[in-house]
Amino acid sequence: MKTRVNRSSLSQQAIDLLREQIYNHVLAPGQRLDEVVLAERLGISRTPLREALKVLSSEGLVDLQPHKGCFVTELTLHDLEEIFPIMATLEGRVAHEVASRRTPAQLKALDVLHEKLEKHAAAGDVNRYYETNYVFHHQLQECAGNRWLQVVIGDLRKLMKLSRHHSLRPEGRLAASLAEHRALMQTLHRQDADEAERVMRGHLLAQLDALRAMTPAEEVIHG
Repeated sequence: MKTRVNRSSLSQQAIDLLREQIYNHVLAPGQRLDEVVLAERLGISRTPLREALKVLSSEGLVDLQPHKGCFVTELTLHDLEEIFPIMATLEGRVAHEVASRRTPAQLKALDVLHEKLEKHAAAGDVNRYYETNYVFHHQLQECAGNRWLQVVIGDLRKLMKLSRHHSLRPEGRLAASLAEHRALMQTLHRQDADEAERVMRGHLLAQLDALRAMTPAEEVIHG
C-alpha cells in the first residue's frame, strides 16, 4: 500500500508539472516526448511517468501513438471549429442557470472579478486579463451548481487552454471581450436567463472568430 501511495503521488506531481509545461510551451506543440529523457529530468522512474502520460492523454494534452511514441497535442483550426461550438453551448447553459438562481453574494463575487477584468483591460495587460477571465468562468460554473456541467466543461477547458490565450491577441479583441463581459454582467444583474445564455454563446464564438482571423486553416495553434 505504501508503494502505491508513493507512486500515485509521484504520478500526480508529474501530471501537474507536465501540464503546466505544456500550457507554457516549455514542451512545444507537436514535440515528441522521450520517456527516458523526461523521466530523468523529472527525477522519477518510467512507471509513474507513463501513468502521468496516460492521464494527460485522457485530457487531450498529449497524443499517445502506438509504435510511434508520445507527442504534445497541437490543435488545428479544424479542431477548434469542432470544440468551440460545443463549449459555447455548455457555457451558455451555465450562464442561463446562474442568471436564474444566483444569490446576492454570488453576484457580488462575480462583480469583483469583473472589476479586475476592467482594470487589466485598461492597462492592456493581456496575461492578467486572461488569468482573471479563466477564474471568472470557473466561478460562473461554481455558481451554477450543476456538477455534470462542471465535469464536462472542466475536461474541455483543459484542452481549450492550449488556445484561448491566443484569441486575445488580435487588435481590438481585448476591448471586445470586455464589452461582452459587461453585457453578460448586465444580464446576470437583471436575471435575464435567456439573454445571458445568448450573450455567453456569442462570447465563446467570438473567440473562435478571432482565432479564425489569425490562423490559416492549414496551420496549427503554436502560440
